[in-house]
Amino acid sequence: MTRRDTYVCGIDAAIDVVGGKWKVLILWALNERPCRFGELRRGIPGVTEKVLTSHLRELEDDGIVCREETFAGAVRHVTYALTPLGVSLNAALAPLGAWGREHLLGRSPAEPEAVGRPRRTGH
Repeated sequence: MTRRDTYVCGIDAAIDVVGGKWKVLILWALNERPCRFGELRRGIPGVTEKVLTSHLRELEDDGIVCREETFAGAVRHVTYALTPLGVSLNAALAPLGAWGREHLLGRSPAEPEAVGRPRRTGH
């Protein structure tokens, strides 16, 4: 993924790295332990193989995830893990996750106070 040359602020730069629906879920899954590709795919319901592959490559290019190949005889095993930079990114995302758990998880869409403003009703 090509990074922009300039950013408005630090959040702008960070969102450029973790932007999209799946990257933060990949980071969350790898926070527990290193995983093989199939484990990640099963652990992130709905992600396609193509998108997972693409996002893992982008995260690897950004220095967030490392990829390690090992061989057991003729069988190749590829494991993905967070780098120290990835661990620090997960630590930075933790308060955002806490906010989501506190204000959004477990609430129904009919509860507009969950995010501090009324939801659109479609009328």
